[in-house]
Amino acid sequence: QLQASGGGLVQAGGSLRLSCAASGSISSANAMGWYRQAPGKQREMVAVITTGETTNYLDSVKGRFIISRDNAKNTVNLQMNRLKPEDTAVYYCATVNLATLTGSYWGQGTLVTVSS
Repeated sequence: QLQASGGGLVQAGGSLRLSCAASGSISSANAMGWYRQAPGKQREMVAVITTGETTNYLDSVKGRFIISRDNAKNTVNLQMNRLKPEDTAVYYCATVNLATLTGSYWGQGTLVTVSS
């Protein structure tokens, strides 16, 4: 089971930290990722981290977002800085199929709203 938390309402330019808590060894044994889906848009990959801690980011969040993992705590985090209104979306954590960069096992989402 994957449990995401940390969403909320923030003004543009602000920061939020999302956390994904995984039961068992789901997160430590898999590449993990954060995805988001804005209203009326398709879900998109935001950031991925491999078991070796190699990271990959959506171009629009590079330099602003940082994905990290703590295998001892079975958590995956997404530090989001300099948030923009276009970052508003429901954010989901998931295990990642590295061949396709698509999510395999999904947690529930957490809503991030960035006001202008």
